[in-house]
Amino acid sequence: MIFGNSLQNKNAKERKEAGMNRKSKNYYIVAVMSVLFLMFLSQGAAAKEKIKVAACVSWPGYSFYELARAKNMAPDYDIEVSIMEDPLGGHAMLAAGQLDIYVCTLDYISFTIESDLPVTNVAYTNPSYGVDQITLAPGIEPQNLKGKKISAPQAYIGHLMMGLWLDKNGITPTEVNWVNLNADEAVGPMLSGDISAAYMYEPWVSKLSASMPGTKSVANTSEPYFLEKGMFGDAIYMNKNFIKNRRKAALDMLRARWDAVGYWHAHTAETNQFFAKYLDWPLEDVEAVMGTNGKYFLGGNYMFDFDESARFCGALEGAPGLGQKHGGFLETVKTTNEWWVKLGILQKVHDPAKGVDCSLMEDLLKEGYRQSFKARQ
Repeated sequence: MIFGNSLQNKNAKERKEAGMNRKSKNYYIVAVMSVLFLMFLSQGAAAKEKIKVAACVSWPGYSFYELARAKNMAPDYDIEVSIMEDPLGGHAMLAAGQLDIYVCTLDYISFTIESDLPVTNVAYTNPSYGVDQITLAPGIEPQNLKGKKISAPQAYIGHLMMGLWLDKNGITPTEVNWVNLNADEAVGPMLSGDISAAYMYEPWVSKLSASMPGTKSVANTSEPYFLEKGMFGDAIYMNKNFIKNRRKAALDMLRARWDAVGYWHAHTAETNQFFAKYLDWPLEDVEAVMGTNGKYFLGGNYMFDFDESARFCGALEGAPGLGQKHGGFLETVKTTNEWWVKLGILQKVHDPAKGVDCSLMEDLLKEGYRQSFKARQ
């Protein structure tokens, strides 16, 4: 019995050790598989091509790439989106190749041409539909402005708008004293009486009017005089080397941007909420720019669908609407350039084709990409 018990104990011990060895092997196999799986996941993430995108300022119309990123509309890419709050600084980074894509106002194209920078404009995204305005302080009339201080951001869309409005009222740029201020920066000087007229946009126009009764808006970009020129709107810039060396990525990013616009059209309330959270804006301020019908807001922006933008570029037949012409992009760039010369910012008028590349839109059209939508009732 003692011998039998010893043998049984020995066998039990061997079985226990064998079981422990099997468990150890199983744990090892599981651990190795887990490490391999994590390595596979990390390699898959690392394989995503990084795209660096920036917006020149905090603005709902510049936030579609963030929507595309958040909704994974370009799953093969790691889209990095930033807000510059420094339009000229962002343009410099794009030219240096530190950014691939930049969304901003279209007025800078002439500067890239004159400076021979590796930057081009690939799409016109939306005209300003009244959001950009000229405001006068209480008691001021256009004929009283000669010799007075007026504000507009130098070498930016507001400078152009103020120049055109002054010209329309018989005032040359040299007959006023220019102060280099953006819309939000101009509110304080307007309230203190330091400046008599200012370029502004929403929500700052409404905020100023509420704080300073008697302030009046005397011009806005929904007027045909401004709207039909196409000068006052937003655009997508790309680094030329990005297009040359990573053309598929450039095409995919252009497609993703309009996919995001389509999502906004179909889910306007949700997307406006998304923009408000992303920008840390009150929802009503977002709606004062983007509207709630998935297309436009009079006093804000008019968002082009892909087909309208392609028509403005001349890549698709037909006129984009709002009094603008088929293929009007080049004429708009040329007119903008002429005004920069009048305002003393640039030296000469250049060939606008050097700063516009509609070939990406043409390629998307060849692939069958189309998008057309109207405002919802």
